[in-house]
Amino acid sequence: MSGIQRKQFHMPSGFYPLLDITLVLASFAAAYYVRYELQVFRPVFDPNRAPLSSYLPYALIFAGLVYINYRASGLYRNNRGRSYWDELYAVINGVTNSTVVLLGMYFLFQPLVYSRLMAIYVAIITIVLLGLVRLTRRIAQTYLRSKGVGVQRTLIIGAGEVGGAILRTMVARKELGYQPIGYMDDGAGKADADLGRVKGLGIPRNLRQTIREHVIDLVVIAMPWREHARILELVQAARKGGAEVRVVPDLFQLNMRQVQVENLDGIPLLGVNGEVVLQGHQRFMKRAIDLIVIAVAVPLWLPLLLLIALAIRLEGTGPVFYSQKRIGLNGKPFNMMKFRSMIPDAEKLREQLVKESGEDPRHPKLKNDPRITRVGRFIRSTSLDELPNLMNVILGQMSLVGPRPPTPDEVALYEPWHMQRLQTLPGMTGLWQISGRSDVPFEEMCLLDIYYIENWSVGLDAQILMMTVPRVLLRQGAY
Repeated sequence: MSGIQRKQFHMPSGFYPLLDITLVLASFAAAYYVRYELQVFRPVFDPNRAPLSSYLPYALIFAGLVYINYRASGLYRNNRGRSYWDELYAVINGVTNSTVVLLGMYFLFQPLVYSRLMAIYVAIITIVLLGLVRLTRRIAQTYLRSKGVGVQRTLIIGAGEVGGAILRTMVARKELGYQPIGYMDDGAGKADADLGRVKGLGIPRNLRQTIREHVIDLVVIAMPWREHARILELVQAARKGGAEVRVVPDLFQLNMRQVQVENLDGIPLLGVNGEVVLQGHQRFMKRAIDLIVIAVAVPLWLPLLLLIALAIRLEGTGPVFYSQKRIGLNGKPFNMMKFRSMIPDAEKLREQLVKESGEDPRHPKLKNDPRITRVGRFIRSTSLDELPNLMNVILGQMSLVGPRPPTPDEVALYEPWHMQRLQTLPGMTGLWQISGRSDVPFEEMCLLDIYYIENWSVGLDAQILMMTVPRVLLRQGAY
Protein backbone atom coordinates (compact mmCIF):
# COMPACT_ATOMS: atom_id res chain seq x y z
CA MET A 1 0.00 0.00 0.00
CA SER A 2 2.99 2.30 0.40
CA GLY A 3 2.81 5.36 -1.82
CA ILE A 4 -0.75 4.58 -2.93
CA GLN A 5 -3.60 6.72 -1.65
CA ARG A 6 -6.41 4.52 -0.41
CA LYS A 7 -9.86 5.32 -1.73
CA GLN A 8 -12.59 5.95 0.83
CA PHE A 9 -15.91 4.26 0.16
CA HIS A 10 -18.90 6.60 0.11
CA MET A 11 -22.49 5.94 -0.84
CA PRO A 12 -23.72 7.90 -3.89
CA SER A 13 -25.06 11.30 -2.86
CA GLY A 14 -28.62 10.36 -3.78
CA PHE A 15 -28.68 7.00 -2.02
CA TYR A 16 -30.01 8.10 1.39
CA PRO A 17 -32.65 10.52 0.01
CA LEU A 18 -33.88 7.75 -2.30
CA LEU A 19 -33.92 5.28 0.59
CA ASP A 20 -35.94 7.70 2.74
CA ILE A 21 -38.48 8.30 -0.04
CA THR A 22 -38.83 4.53 -0.55
CA LEU A 23 -39.42 4.02 3.18
CA VAL A 24 -42.00 6.83 3.26
CA LEU A 25 -43.93 5.15 0.45
CA ALA A 26 -43.63 1.83 2.27
CA SER A 27 -44.98 3.54 5.39
CA PHE A 28 -48.09 4.60 3.46
CA ALA A 29 -48.67 0.98 2.39
CA ALA A 30 -48.19 -0.25 5.97
CA ALA A 31 -50.46 2.48 7.35
CA TYR A 32 -53.14 1.57 4.81
CA TYR A 33 -53.00 -2.03 5.97
CA VAL A 34 -53.27 -1.00 9.65
CA ARG A 35 -56.08 1.46 8.93
CA TYR A 36 -58.27 -0.61 6.64
CA GLU A 37 -57.25 -4.26 7.08
CA LEU A 38 -56.58 -4.45 10.80
CA GLN A 39 -59.31 -1.87 11.47
CA VAL A 40 -57.54 -0.57 14.58
CA PHE A 41 -59.84 1.85 16.44
CA ARG A 42 -62.44 1.44 13.65
CA PRO A 43 -65.51 -0.77 13.08
CA VAL A 44 -65.10 -3.75 10.78
CA PHE A 45 -67.15 -2.12 8.02
CA ASP A 46 -65.92 1.28 6.81
CA PRO A 47 -68.04 2.95 4.07
CA ASN A 48 -65.26 5.49 3.36
CA ARG A 49 -62.68 2.87 2.43
CA ALA A 50 -60.74 3.70 -0.75
CA PRO A 51 -58.11 1.72 -2.69
CA LEU A 52 -54.44 2.21 -1.86
CA SER A 53 -53.82 3.80 -5.28
CA SER A 54 -56.05 6.73 -4.23
CA TYR A 55 -53.48 7.66 -1.59
CA LEU A 56 -50.54 7.66 -4.00
CA PRO A 57 -50.64 11.48 -4.63
CA TYR A 58 -50.61 12.13 -0.88
CA ALA A 59 -47.76 9.67 -0.45
CA LEU A 60 -45.68 11.45 -3.10
CA ILE A 61 -46.44 14.87 -1.60
CA PHE A 62 -45.56 13.63 1.90
CA ALA A 63 -42.32 12.05 0.65
CA GLY A 64 -41.40 15.34 -1.04
CA LEU A 65 -42.11 17.29 2.17
CA VAL A 66 -39.98 14.91 4.22
CA TYR A 67 -37.12 15.23 1.73
CA ILE A 68 -37.30 19.06 1.82
CA ASN A 69 -37.30 19.09 5.64
CA TYR A 70 -34.39 16.70 5.85
CA ARG A 71 -32.39 18.59 3.24
CA ALA A 72 -33.00 21.87 5.09
CA SER A 73 -31.95 20.38 8.45
CA GLY A 74 -28.66 19.08 6.99
CA LEU A 75 -29.58 15.45 7.57
CA TYR A 76 -28.04 14.43 4.24
CA ARG A 77 -24.74 16.22 4.87
CA ASN A 78 -21.73 14.20 5.97
CA ASN A 79 -21.57 15.12 9.65
CA ARG A 80 -19.50 12.63 11.61
CA GLY A 81 -19.89 14.50 14.88
CA ARG A 82 -23.69 14.31 14.87
CA SER A 83 -25.01 11.93 17.53
CA TYR A 84 -27.75 9.40 16.87
CA TRP A 85 -30.11 11.32 19.14
CA ASP A 86 -29.54 14.53 17.16
CA GLU A 87 -30.21 12.59 13.98
CA LEU A 88 -33.34 10.98 15.45
CA TYR A 89 -34.60 14.39 16.56
CA ALA A 90 -34.16 15.67 12.99
CA VAL A 91 -36.06 12.62 11.69
CA ILE A 92 -38.96 13.19 14.10
CA ASN A 93 -39.02 16.94 13.48
CA GLY A 94 -39.07 16.49 9.68
CA VAL A 95 -41.88 13.92 9.81
CA THR A 96 -43.90 16.04 12.24
CA ASN A 97 -43.61 19.16 10.09
CA SER A 98 -44.56 17.21 6.96
CA THR A 99 -47.57 15.65 8.71
CA VAL A 100 -48.84 19.04 9.85
CA VAL A 101 -48.60 20.37 6.29
CA LEU A 102 -50.39 17.28 4.91
CA LEU A 103 -53.21 17.61 7.44
CA GLY A 104 -53.47 21.29 6.56
CA MET A 105 -53.87 20.35 2.90
CA TYR A 106 -56.64 17.90 3.85
CA PHE A 107 -58.42 20.69 5.75
CA LEU A 108 -58.08 23.31 3.00
CA PHE A 109 -58.94 21.22 -0.06
CA GLN A 110 -61.30 18.64 1.49
CA PRO A 111 -60.48 15.89 -1.04
CA LEU A 112 -62.94 13.06 -1.55
CA VAL A 113 -60.42 10.48 -0.34
CA TYR A 114 -58.50 11.19 2.83
CA SER A 115 -58.04 9.86 6.35
CA ARG A 116 -56.58 11.89 9.20
CA LEU A 117 -56.08 8.70 11.21
CA MET A 118 -54.06 7.17 8.40
CA ALA A 119 -51.86 10.29 8.30
CA ILE A 120 -51.07 9.71 11.98
CA TYR A 121 -50.25 6.05 11.28
CA VAL A 122 -47.98 7.11 8.42
CA ALA A 123 -46.10 9.54 10.69
CA ILE A 124 -45.54 6.93 13.41
CA ILE A 125 -44.45 4.17 11.02
CA THR A 126 -42.16 6.55 9.09
CA ILE A 127 -40.40 7.66 12.28
CA VAL A 128 -39.92 4.04 13.38
CA LEU A 129 -38.60 2.89 9.98
CA LEU A 130 -36.27 5.84 9.40
CA GLY A 131 -35.03 5.70 12.99
CA LEU A 132 -34.29 1.97 12.79
CA VAL A 133 -32.52 2.29 9.45
CA ARG A 134 -30.26 5.01 10.79
CA LEU A 135 -29.56 3.05 13.96
CA THR A 136 -28.69 -0.06 11.92
CA ARG A 137 -26.42 2.00 9.67
CA ARG A 138 -24.57 3.43 12.67
CA ILE A 139 -24.12 0.02 14.31
CA ALA A 140 -22.79 -1.50 11.07
CA GLN A 141 -20.56 1.51 10.44
CA THR A 142 -19.15 1.45 13.98
CA TYR A 143 -18.41 -2.28 13.74
CA LEU A 144 -16.68 -1.94 10.38
CA ARG A 145 -14.63 1.04 11.54
CA SER A 146 -13.57 -0.85 14.68
CA LYS A 147 -12.17 -3.47 12.30
CA GLY A 148 -10.31 -0.83 10.29
CA VAL A 149 -12.76 -0.80 7.37
CA GLY A 150 -13.63 2.61 5.96
CA VAL A 151 -11.34 4.56 8.30
CA GLN A 152 -9.20 7.53 7.30
CA ARG A 153 -5.54 7.26 8.21
CA THR A 154 -4.94 10.68 9.72
CA LEU A 155 -1.88 12.84 10.32
CA ILE A 156 -2.14 15.76 12.79
CA ILE A 157 0.14 18.78 12.35
CA GLY A 158 0.43 20.82 15.53
CA ALA A 159 1.22 19.44 18.99
CA GLY A 160 -0.49 22.23 20.94
CA GLU A 161 -3.65 22.05 23.04
CA VAL A 162 -5.96 21.92 20.02
CA GLY A 163 -3.88 19.24 18.32
CA GLY A 164 -3.98 17.26 21.57
CA ALA A 165 -7.77 17.66 21.81
CA ILE A 166 -8.16 16.41 18.23
CA LEU A 167 -5.94 13.41 18.94
CA ARG A 168 -7.83 12.56 22.15
CA THR A 169 -11.15 12.68 20.33
CA MET A 170 -9.96 10.47 17.50
CA VAL A 171 -8.53 7.91 19.94
CA ALA A 172 -11.65 7.93 22.14
CA ARG A 173 -14.27 7.91 19.39
CA LYS A 174 -13.21 5.26 16.90
CA GLU A 175 -16.75 5.17 15.50
CA LEU A 176 -16.05 8.51 13.80
CA GLY A 177 -13.75 6.71 11.38
CA TYR A 178 -10.42 8.48 12.00
CA GLN A 179 -7.27 6.45 12.64
CA PRO A 180 -4.52 8.75 13.94
CA ILE A 181 -1.24 7.46 12.54
CA GLY A 182 1.07 10.19 13.79
CA TYR A 183 1.60 13.86 14.48
CA MET A 184 4.12 16.50 13.44
CA ASP A 185 5.16 19.89 14.79
CA ASP A 186 7.60 22.64 13.85
CA GLY A 187 8.74 23.02 17.45
CA ALA A 188 12.07 21.36 18.23
CA GLY A 189 11.60 18.20 20.28
CA LYS A 190 7.81 18.50 20.35
CA ALA A 191 6.92 15.73 17.96
CA ASP A 192 9.61 13.11 18.39
CA ALA A 193 7.99 11.00 21.12
CA ASP A 194 5.37 8.39 20.35
CA LEU A 195 2.02 8.51 22.16
CA GLY A 196 1.22 4.84 22.36
CA ARG A 197 0.50 3.67 18.83
CA VAL A 198 0.45 7.25 17.51
CA LYS A 199 3.91 8.03 16.17
CA GLY A 200 5.83 11.25 16.54
CA LEU A 201 6.91 11.96 12.96
CA GLY A 202 9.04 15.06 13.55
CA ILE A 203 8.76 18.39 11.75
CA PRO A 204 6.53 18.68 8.66
CA ARG A 205 9.36 19.66 6.33
CA ASN A 206 8.93 16.56 4.16
CA LEU A 207 5.15 16.36 4.44
CA ARG A 208 4.56 14.91 0.96
CA GLN A 209 7.04 12.12 1.56
CA THR A 210 5.51 11.37 4.98
CA ILE A 211 2.03 11.14 3.40
CA ARG A 212 3.29 8.60 0.88
CA GLU A 213 5.33 6.55 3.35
CA HIS A 214 2.53 6.24 5.92
CA VAL A 215 -0.36 6.11 3.42
CA ILE A 216 -2.11 9.15 4.91
CA ASP A 217 -5.69 9.87 3.80
CA LEU A 218 -6.32 13.02 5.83
CA VAL A 219 -4.08 15.80 7.17
CA VAL A 220 -5.48 17.90 10.04
CA ILE A 221 -3.59 21.15 10.61
CA ALA A 222 -3.94 22.63 14.11
CA MET A 223 -1.34 25.39 14.20
CA PRO A 224 -1.51 28.97 15.59
CA TRP A 225 -3.20 31.37 13.15
CA ARG A 226 -0.23 33.72 13.35
CA GLU A 227 1.52 31.13 11.17
CA HIS A 228 -1.07 31.48 8.40
CA ALA A 229 1.61 31.58 5.68
CA ARG A 230 3.06 28.32 6.95
CA ILE A 231 -0.44 26.81 7.14
CA LEU A 232 -1.06 27.66 3.48
CA GLU A 233 2.23 26.00 2.50
CA LEU A 234 1.26 22.83 4.38
CA VAL A 235 -2.20 22.81 2.79
CA GLN A 236 -0.65 22.90 -0.66
CA ALA A 237 1.93 20.24 0.22
CA ALA A 238 -0.74 17.92 1.65
CA ARG A 239 -2.93 18.28 -1.44
CA LYS A 240 0.00 17.58 -3.73
CA GLY A 241 0.70 14.50 -1.64
CA GLY A 242 -2.81 13.26 -2.41
CA ALA A 243 -4.36 13.72 1.03
CA GLU A 244 -7.48 15.56 2.11
CA VAL A 245 -6.86 18.59 4.32
CA ARG A 246 -8.72 20.07 7.28
CA VAL A 247 -7.59 23.21 9.12
CA VAL A 248 -8.55 23.82 12.77
CA PRO A 249 -7.96 27.21 14.47
CA ASP A 250 -6.08 27.02 17.74
CA LEU A 251 -8.13 29.88 19.32
CA PHE A 252 -5.23 31.06 21.44
CA GLN A 253 -4.58 27.52 22.72
CA LEU A 254 -7.97 27.30 24.45
CA ASN A 255 -9.48 23.90 24.97
CA MET A 256 -12.20 23.48 22.36
CA ARG A 257 -14.76 22.60 25.04
CA GLN A 258 -14.32 26.14 26.39
CA VAL A 259 -15.30 27.72 23.09
CA GLN A 260 -18.92 28.63 22.38
CA VAL A 261 -19.88 29.47 18.80
CA GLU A 262 -22.88 31.69 18.02
CA ASN A 263 -24.17 32.80 14.64
CA LEU A 264 -24.95 36.49 14.03
CA ASP A 265 -26.57 36.46 10.59
CA GLY A 266 -23.69 34.48 9.13
CA ILE A 267 -20.97 36.08 11.32
CA PRO A 268 -19.45 33.58 13.80
CA LEU A 269 -19.14 34.91 17.36
CA LEU A 270 -16.72 33.00 19.58
CA GLY A 271 -17.26 33.02 23.32
CA VAL A 272 -15.16 31.50 26.08
CA ASN A 273 -16.76 29.28 28.71
CA GLY A 274 -15.31 28.41 32.08
CA GLU A 275 -13.31 25.38 33.17
CA VAL A 276 -14.06 22.03 31.59
CA VAL A 277 -13.55 20.09 34.85
CA LEU A 278 -16.79 18.88 36.48
CA GLN A 279 -18.55 21.66 38.38
CA GLY A 280 -20.34 21.33 41.72
CA HIS A 281 -23.80 20.44 40.39
CA GLN A 282 -22.28 17.97 37.92
CA ARG A 283 -20.33 16.24 40.67
CA PHE A 284 -23.49 16.06 42.79
CA MET A 285 -25.40 14.51 39.88
CA LYS A 286 -22.62 12.00 39.19
CA ARG A 287 -22.46 11.08 42.88
CA ALA A 288 -26.25 10.63 43.10
CA ILE A 289 -26.28 8.37 40.05
CA ASP A 290 -23.47 6.24 41.51
CA LEU A 291 -25.37 5.64 44.75
CA ILE A 292 -28.69 4.95 42.98
CA VAL A 293 -27.11 2.41 40.60
CA ILE A 294 -25.31 0.65 43.47
CA ALA A 295 -28.52 0.49 45.54
CA VAL A 296 -30.60 -0.85 42.65
CA ALA A 297 -27.94 -3.48 41.77
CA VAL A 298 -27.56 -4.85 45.33
CA PRO A 299 -29.34 -8.15 44.47
CA LEU A 300 -26.78 -8.68 41.71
CA TRP A 301 -23.47 -7.71 43.28
CA LEU A 302 -23.98 -8.80 46.90
CA PRO A 303 -24.35 -12.57 46.16
CA LEU A 304 -21.33 -12.36 43.82
CA LEU A 305 -19.34 -10.67 46.57
CA LEU A 306 -20.12 -13.49 49.00
CA LEU A 307 -19.44 -16.30 46.51
CA ILE A 308 -16.05 -14.88 45.46
CA ALA A 309 -15.06 -14.32 49.10
CA LEU A 310 -15.94 -17.96 49.84
CA ALA A 311 -13.94 -19.23 46.83
CA ILE A 312 -10.82 -17.28 47.89
CA ARG A 313 -11.15 -18.54 51.45
CA LEU A 314 -11.50 -22.18 50.32
CA GLU A 315 -8.48 -21.94 47.99
CA GLY A 316 -5.96 -21.43 50.76
CA THR A 317 -4.59 -19.18 53.45
CA GLY A 318 -4.36 -15.44 53.21
CA PRO A 319 -6.80 -12.53 53.44
CA VAL A 320 -9.89 -12.37 51.20
CA PHE A 321 -9.53 -8.66 50.51
CA TYR A 322 -6.50 -6.67 49.44
CA SER A 323 -5.97 -3.00 50.15
CA GLN A 324 -3.55 -0.92 48.09
CA LYS A 325 -2.69 2.76 48.24
CA ARG A 326 -3.85 4.56 45.10
CA ILE A 327 -3.93 8.19 43.95
CA GLY A 328 -7.36 9.75 43.53
CA LEU A 329 -8.90 13.15 42.79
CA ASN A 330 -6.32 15.96 42.61
CA GLY A 331 -3.53 13.63 43.76
CA LYS A 332 -5.16 12.67 47.08
CA PRO A 333 -4.18 9.13 48.18
CA PHE A 334 -6.68 6.55 49.39
CA ASN A 335 -6.77 2.81 50.08
CA MET A 336 -8.48 0.93 47.24
CA MET A 337 -10.23 -2.35 48.10
CA LYS A 338 -9.99 -5.40 45.82
CA PHE A 339 -10.35 -9.14 46.15
CA ARG A 340 -6.97 -10.75 46.68
CA SER A 341 -6.02 -12.44 43.41
CA MET A 342 -2.33 -13.07 44.14
CA ILE A 343 -0.22 -15.02 46.57
CA PRO A 344 0.55 -13.32 49.91
CA ASP A 345 3.42 -10.79 49.79
CA ALA A 346 3.08 -10.48 46.01
CA GLU A 347 4.10 -6.81 46.13
CA LYS A 348 7.65 -7.78 47.10
CA LEU A 349 8.09 -9.47 43.71
CA ARG A 350 6.46 -6.71 41.67
CA GLU A 351 9.48 -4.50 40.96
CA GLN A 352 11.60 -7.44 39.80
CA LEU A 353 8.85 -8.79 37.52
CA VAL A 354 8.25 -5.38 35.93
CA LYS A 355 11.95 -5.04 35.15
CA GLU A 356 12.14 -8.53 33.66
CA SER A 357 9.00 -8.05 31.56
CA GLY A 358 10.06 -4.72 30.03
CA GLU A 359 6.55 -3.34 30.67
CA ASP A 360 5.94 0.40 30.98
CA PRO A 361 6.47 1.04 34.73
CA ARG A 362 3.87 3.83 34.60
CA HIS A 363 1.18 1.23 33.93
CA PRO A 364 2.63 -2.29 33.99
CA LYS A 365 0.38 -5.16 32.91
CA LEU A 366 2.02 -8.56 33.22
CA LYS A 367 0.78 -11.48 31.13
CA ASN A 368 1.09 -14.90 32.78
CA ASP A 369 1.94 -13.28 36.12
CA PRO A 370 3.29 -16.13 38.33
CA ARG A 371 1.91 -14.44 41.47
CA ILE A 372 -1.75 -14.94 40.44
CA THR A 373 -3.73 -17.74 42.09
CA ARG A 374 -6.21 -20.03 40.29
CA VAL A 375 -9.25 -18.19 41.61
CA GLY A 376 -7.39 -14.95 41.05
CA ARG A 377 -6.87 -15.71 37.37
CA PHE A 378 -10.61 -16.13 36.87
CA ILE A 379 -11.71 -13.06 38.82
CA ARG A 380 -9.05 -10.89 37.14
CA SER A 381 -10.01 -12.00 33.63
CA THR A 382 -13.66 -11.21 34.42
CA SER A 383 -12.81 -8.03 36.39
CA LEU A 384 -14.65 -9.45 39.41
CA ASP A 385 -11.56 -8.79 41.56
CA GLU A 386 -12.55 -5.11 41.38
CA LEU A 387 -16.03 -5.65 42.84
CA PRO A 388 -14.96 -4.42 46.33
CA ASN A 389 -14.24 -1.06 44.63
CA LEU A 390 -17.94 -0.49 45.30
CA MET A 391 -17.00 0.26 48.91
CA ASN A 392 -14.66 3.01 47.67
CA VAL A 393 -17.50 4.38 45.55
CA ILE A 394 -19.85 4.40 48.55
CA LEU A 395 -17.19 6.23 50.59
CA GLY A 396 -16.85 8.85 47.84
CA GLN A 397 -13.25 7.97 47.00
CA MET A 398 -14.17 6.59 43.57
CA SER A 399 -16.98 6.69 41.04
CA LEU A 400 -18.52 3.96 38.91
CA VAL A 401 -17.03 5.61 35.81
CA GLY A 402 -13.71 7.42 35.58
CA PRO A 403 -9.95 6.90 35.07
CA ARG A 404 -8.44 3.94 36.87
CA PRO A 405 -6.52 5.11 39.96
CA PRO A 406 -2.72 4.77 39.65
CA THR A 407 -0.28 3.82 42.39
CA PRO A 408 2.03 6.47 43.93
CA ASP A 409 5.13 5.01 42.25
CA GLU A 410 3.39 5.17 38.86
CA VAL A 411 2.41 8.82 39.40
CA ALA A 412 6.01 9.63 40.33
CA LEU A 413 6.94 8.80 36.71
CA TYR A 414 4.20 10.98 35.16
CA GLU A 415 4.93 13.88 32.86
CA PRO A 416 2.97 17.11 33.56
CA TRP A 417 0.29 16.43 30.94
CA HIS A 418 -0.37 12.96 32.38
CA MET A 419 -1.48 14.62 35.63
CA GLN A 420 -4.64 15.86 33.91
CA ARG A 421 -6.17 12.40 34.34
CA LEU A 422 -6.26 13.05 38.10
CA GLN A 423 -8.71 15.95 37.75
CA THR A 424 -11.75 13.79 38.45
CA LEU A 425 -12.66 10.92 40.74
CA PRO A 426 -11.15 7.61 39.60
CA GLY A 427 -13.61 4.97 38.44
CA MET A 428 -14.28 1.25 38.39
CA THR A 429 -14.69 1.38 34.62
CA GLY A 430 -13.99 3.97 31.96
CA LEU A 431 -13.05 4.63 28.35
CA TRP A 432 -9.78 2.77 28.82
CA GLN A 433 -11.56 -0.40 29.96
CA ILE A 434 -14.02 -0.47 27.06
CA SER A 435 -11.27 0.37 24.53
CA GLY A 436 -9.10 -2.68 25.15
CA ARG A 437 -7.87 -2.40 28.76
CA SER A 438 -4.35 -3.77 29.09
CA ASP A 439 -3.89 -3.84 25.30
CA VAL A 440 -4.05 -0.02 25.27
CA PRO A 441 -0.63 1.68 25.78
CA PHE A 442 -0.19 4.10 28.66
CA GLU A 443 -0.19 7.30 26.58
CA GLU A 444 -3.40 6.30 24.83
CA MET A 445 -4.97 5.53 28.19
CA CYS A 446 -4.13 9.08 29.29
CA LEU A 447 -5.62 10.53 26.10
CA LEU A 448 -8.82 8.56 26.70
CA ASP A 449 -9.04 9.69 30.33
CA ILE A 450 -8.49 13.36 29.49
CA TYR A 451 -11.11 13.12 26.74
CA TYR A 452 -13.55 11.68 29.28
CA ILE A 453 -12.92 14.54 31.72
CA GLU A 454 -13.36 17.16 29.02
CA ASN A 455 -16.51 15.58 27.59
CA TRP A 456 -18.27 14.23 30.68
CA SER A 457 -22.03 13.83 30.56
CA VAL A 458 -24.63 11.55 32.10
CA GLY A 459 -25.11 10.02 28.66
CA LEU A 460 -21.38 9.27 28.31
CA ASP A 461 -21.34 7.55 31.72
CA ALA A 462 -24.41 5.50 30.77
CA GLN A 463 -22.79 4.51 27.47
CA ILE A 464 -19.57 3.39 29.19
CA LEU A 465 -21.48 1.37 31.81
CA MET A 466 -23.53 -0.40 29.14
CA MET A 467 -20.45 -1.16 27.01
CA THR A 468 -18.54 -2.49 30.03
CA VAL A 469 -20.78 -5.58 30.33
CA PRO A 470 -19.97 -7.10 26.89
CA ARG A 471 -16.30 -6.16 27.27
CA VAL A 472 -16.14 -8.02 30.59
CA LEU A 473 -17.92 -11.06 29.16
CA LEU A 474 -15.54 -11.13 26.18
CA ARG A 475 -12.56 -10.60 28.53
CA GLN A 476 -10.90 -8.19 26.10
CA GLY A 477 -7.45 -7.12 27.27
CA ALA A 478 -7.99 -8.65 30.72
CA TYR A 479 -5.00 -10.35 32.37
